[in-house]
Amino acid sequence: MIILENVHFAYDGIYTALQGVSLQIDDGERIAIMGTNGAGKTTLVKQLNGLLRPHRGRVILDGIDTKRYSVAELARHIGLVMQNPDHQLFLDSVEKEILFGLKQLGFSSEDARIRCESTLLNLGLDSLADRSPFTLSGGERKRVALASVLATEPRVLVLDEPTIGQDAKQKENLAQMLRDLNEKGRTVIVVTHDIEFVIENFPRTVAMANGTVIADGPTSSVLSNDDVIERCSLTAPQLTLAARSIHAIHPDVSERLTLLSNLEEEIVRVLRGA
Repeated sequence: MIILENVHFAYDGIYTALQGVSLQIDDGERIAIMGTNGAGKTTLVKQLNGLLRPHRGRVILDGIDTKRYSVAELARHIGLVMQNPDHQLFLDSVEKEILFGLKQLGFSSEDARIRCESTLLNLGLDSLADRSPFTLSGGERKRVALASVLATEPRVLVLDEPTIGQDAKQKENLAQMLRDLNEKGRTVIVVTHDIEFVIENFPRTVAMANGTVIADGPTSSVLSNDDVIERCSLTAPQLTLAARSIHAIHPDVSERLTLLSNLEEEIVRVLRGA
């Protein structure tokens, strides 16, 4: 379990990025963090693995204040895949990138090799193992950064804008991989503006604005709230817009639907009653 208690953080002691954020993340959850640029999302997730430390408040991992852990120790528990893979990659081959993190965390050469090969295969990167990450496309580099974290098998996986640069098929593969990891007990946290990706794959959404949490709850409830959508500079989900159009004709149909299955049920019910 991860608990944030009244966390404040300001860059250079001037720009306040987090203003009293309190949040509980239970083991095995799948959570999306959404908000406009500058809302504090990335600053928040960097508090989890110690890249940034609270100026006030506490971050607690399994009952222990994270200030008692080094960043390397936290990396064994919480893996962060950054939004810009170029901030994470620095070696001259994909394989070396993945092996580096494993060796830094103390895995034996044999174990590191096995984990590396398995991760490359699972992410469709095996044919690129000898390539320099900097000769790859943006989407491929994001997958390499993801692979370097996944190979260490952290029990909490945090991804910052993972769908940027990914085509529809790659997003589908990513979603399935995250669901599989979650079913194996991993906690999965994403920071993203991709509202459809969140609706389809994340049961809980935390919405942020101006360094504070403005909504936290079931995704269907949070992302059908017009105030949240506006304050987070998001576009209302297409299914919600469709539900509102149907509601205008059939007022008994909820106008706050976000899931396709729910909308289908409502359409079938309306047609049967016609």
